[in-house]
Amino acid sequence: MKKTLVSMVWGVALVTSSAAFAAGEMGNMDMSSGATQSGAANSSMSHGEVKKVDMSTGKITIKHGPLENLGMEGMTMAFKVKDPAMLSQVKVGDKIDFVAEDINGALTVTKLQKQ
Repeated sequence: MKKTLVSMVWGVALVTSSAAFAAGEMGNMDMSSGATQSGAANSSMSHGEVKKVDMSTGKITIKHGPLENLGMEGMTMAFKVKDPAMLSQVKVGDKIDFVAEDINGALTVTKLQKQ
């Protein structure tokens, strides 16, 4: 019984000291710069070329470079648009700058301007 109790005390002490050590190591980290960089990435524009404009579905197909704020590599894909009026601003072949965000699980263009 005494041996079991001593083992439990040592186990608790070891777990507690490991957690305290890990918390101490993390305490010196500046977590605010990561949030700032993420916010900056969200507002930065990506570049692309309009491949298709579908007024009936409210979607635009864009051949684009990396979307850093979404962690995506360059590809061609269809996006919803936040405001359907955006679709009347562009035509197939236009070079554009845009911001795409994940809104409720749907990749959506929230800002759009011709180059």
